[in-house]
Amino acid sequence: MYKRAFFSLFVILFGLTYAQIYEIQYISSSNGKVQTEQPPTLIWAAEKENFILNNKIREQKSDYPFEITKVEKPSNTIVSYAFLKPGEIISTSDTESIGKQSFEFTNKTKKILGYICKKAVTKINSNTIEVWYTNDLKIQGGPSALGQNLGLVLEIERNKNSTITASSIKKVKKNDIESILKGSVSTTDPLSYRDLLWKSRFTTLKVFEDETINFSDESKPDENIKRFAKGTILLKKIKFPKISDGDNIFVELKQQSNGDAYDRTGTVFFIPQDKTQSFFDGLEKGAQILPAYENGNGKQYFGVASTENYNPAIEMMRFFTAFGIQKFNHIQLKGKKWQEQSPYRQDITELKPQLSEKELWVGTFIGNYDKGGHKVSVDITIHKSGRKININNKAIPLFNTVNIMEMAGQDYATMFSNDKGLLVEFTLEKDLKNTQLRYTTTGHGGWENGDEFVPKPNSIFLDGKMVFSFIPWRTDCGSYRLYNPASGNFQDGLSSSDLSRSNWCPGTVTNPNFITLGDLKAGKHTIQIKIPQGAPEGTSFSAWNVSGILLGSE
Repeated sequence: MYKRAFFSLFVILFGLTYAQIYEIQYISSSNGKVQTEQPPTLIWAAEKENFILNNKIREQKSDYPFEITKVEKPSNTIVSYAFLKPGEIISTSDTESIGKQSFEFTNKTKKILGYICKKAVTKINSNTIEVWYTNDLKIQGGPSALGQNLGLVLEIERNKNSTITASSIKKVKKNDIESILKGSVSTTDPLSYRDLLWKSRFTTLKVFEDETINFSDESKPDENIKRFAKGTILLKKIKFPKISDGDNIFVELKQQSNGDAYDRTGTVFFIPQDKTQSFFDGLEKGAQILPAYENGNGKQYFGVASTENYNPAIEMMRFFTAFGIQKFNHIQLKGKKWQEQSPYRQDITELKPQLSEKELWVGTFIGNYDKGGHKVSVDITIHKSGRKININNKAIPLFNTVNIMEMAGQDYATMFSNDKGLLVEFTLEKDLKNTQLRYTTTGHGGWENGDEFVPKPNSIFLDGKMVFSFIPWRTDCGSYRLYNPASGNFQDGLSSSDLSRSNWCPGTVTNPNFITLGDLKAGKHTIQIKIPQGAPEGTSFSAWNVSGILLGSE
């Protein structure tokens, strides 16, 4: 008899537990169209705790990283679990968010899955959110942290165009959380949690970390980083993973002055080594061993143009340092709070064919003659994405006139002083479709009549025919005044960093132009760049840093 009574009591208790666990699935839609590519959101709602995940996570088929959210009751504590990779789980807790939610309650009702739902409205970051919830089931929960105290949330609509709606509700005997949330979990603070989760979503290749670029005989290489041109060039070998068609690639550099007060030309580059001679040879043995370009003006420009046996360095990003950022922030001006660091970041996805599954020398150059110089950090990040914007499978370096070895004697790019300008011959082994020239250009000559301050047209010729002409010019330089504490101030009320320039500003990246060239047949072709470079005045002269990469698909 006692055994039967115990069994009856067990059934009653089990039945109560069973009645208190609900499994609700939700589907997402945008502008009335169901988002079939998104797995249904899943919640397990019980008296003491709710779990929010999705069906793909329950089936343990989700890609890393992914998250599961637990809501503990009645404390309204949100516990977030991030699965960064197999065997690595982090968590954090938030005891305030749910209590801070505020709603405007309405008299509107509607039925969802047969349950009467009431509507509450809130605003989050300028988004209007409508929450439809029911109290018929005497349990609280929902597909997000929003509205957990209202009842069981069956629909959330954002800005009248994005909706998540319950598609099924059923009672279950138990949830499957123990089979998913297992193993050791590292607890951290909310800010660190978000940072670790964000960084786990992409691959980071660390190139340089807080390294000095300066001008000094004391600059020496170490086991990881090579230094050339008296420390103005840093170089490190980086192994790139396989980069898929839908991936995006970014290069990011952070810079501060470490003693140099001036605006300087900078570039992040890598060295292709698929021909018998490379730019790396010039770094080790001197620029003069590289192929020389001559256009009849009596000068030789070493290593700037591709040949049958040589490719120039490929420019990832052109940037310009601000006037003395951070090091000279002690200079006080009323109403000016100087920035501490110059950030530079650029999408370089179109260079993917030259990077994927290759081990390459990656370098950074800042032209300066200061022993303190600059501090830099450089990362390359690779992001999984389905956005196939850059579909070129070829990236062919044609020219790069940035005198990266300036402090080792490489001459400035003054070849535009005569009409021939820069003329490069190249041969395509196969037809190339949808070709573009990735063209980056900046003018230099820092006096009143120098090309830095005088608009000059750049004309691009393909096989002798002009295909594009434009005036590269930046008029927004004053926007970056707070990055330039050491910028000179003039009697007219302007600062040097305010002045418009030939496609650059102190403290900014110079964007490349993508010039359409059409389909090109296999065989020999020429690219020519013409710029009406200004004449020298005394010891002052103008120069143009241009780089060009041919993009297309075979």
